[in-house]
Amino acid sequence: MVDTVTTSQEAIALEDKFGAHNYHPIPVVLNRGEGVFLWDVEGKRYFDFLSAYSAVNQGHCHPQIINALINQAKELTLTSRAFYNDKLGVAEKYVCDTFGYQKALFMNSGAEANETAIKLARKWGYTKKGIAENQAVIVAVKKNFHGRTTTIISASTDPSATKHFGPFMPGFNIVDYDDVSALEKALSHPNVCGLWIEPIQGEAGVYVPHDGYLKAAEKLCRQYNVLLMMDEIQTGIARTGKMLASDHEDVRADILILGKALSGGVLPISVVLADDEIMLVIKPGEHGSTFGGNPLAAAVVMAALQVVKDEKLAENAERLGKVFRARMTDLMKRTNKITLVRGKGLLNAIVINDSPQSETAWNICMSFAEHGLLAKPTHGNIIRLAPPLVITEEQIHECCDIIEKVILNH
Repeated sequence: MVDTVTTSQEAIALEDKFGAHNYHPIPVVLNRGEGVFLWDVEGKRYFDFLSAYSAVNQGHCHPQIINALINQAKELTLTSRAFYNDKLGVAEKYVCDTFGYQKALFMNSGAEANETAIKLARKWGYTKKGIAENQAVIVAVKKNFHGRTTTIISASTDPSATKHFGPFMPGFNIVDYDDVSALEKALSHPNVCGLWIEPIQGEAGVYVPHDGYLKAAEKLCRQYNVLLMMDEIQTGIARTGKMLASDHEDVRADILILGKALSGGVLPISVVLADDEIMLVIKPGEHGSTFGGNPLAAAVVMAALQVVKDEKLAENAERLGKVFRARMTDLMKRTNKITLVRGKGLLNAIVINDSPQSETAWNICMSFAEHGLLAKPTHGNIIRLAPPLVITEEQIHECCDIIEKVILNH
């Protein structure tokens, strides 16, 4: 039995032969992580500038989170929701108090949390708003990314998410992102139960809407009795310089969807938060998950969120994000290879002056890896740059030096 590998080539060959080809990774094989660093099987050290798509905001293998995991794993890991356990209620209170909601519903993956939000919004639409059965509509926006289930991709405008995966679920109206007039037209329809948006579109390439867009969306939802469903799976938990990206505009979602860094990258944990009027439309037997709300996850989520608070990671992201964007903006002035720098906090992207079909951004990321920094393109010519939030200013400058050197010499 092969239980370990000794070379990168061996690991890549095994995945290629025995694994599904549903990802196209940068060809490095990682076997250890600590803080902002990752090491490959040959022992080379890298700065992590992807953070597992913002799941390891607290840094790799944070000792406080790992200790919570180990201690709980020795006691009890899973009961299912057929019974109570001694950790779930404590964790539910903790996240409700942290984010300011009355009820929490734990799931596992981000996609599951978004599916949960869809069901909540629809049931609320039928039982509270009075929408006729099977006529509820959820308004989504172009270039969204909420997951890859067949329901979720029914609201996607990305051909790689939808081609050859139909037929699709009805009940979605897709409008332009960052367009208030398009929102008002869509939300005014009496059958609309929810507006489903990301405060910043991370997977699409870190698209940041204009100031005031989220506040206008919140106001329109109140005006037309529509639930604001905010997907903060990638933008939440301090990534953008606030605990939630929607906090930048003082916007409160009716349904808040969280995942990724909720566990510090230790376990798949997601949660949907809402107040009683919304959450309690779901009755026993109508929704659930065998692993959702397991005691191991409950212990981990509290430790992971406490690290964010104790280490002031939102403040660190806000401060160092400005440093990073200043360095990248200066670099853009010195080369025509970068056409745009955008982001908030430590969720940032640079747009490479080439077509999305070119391999320039990929090749730049390969060069980053050679110089000890890991990042990955999205949508062809956009490179997302998002380190763990425990990074220091000295390390930010060291990473900017690497990025600058690669791009100027590419």
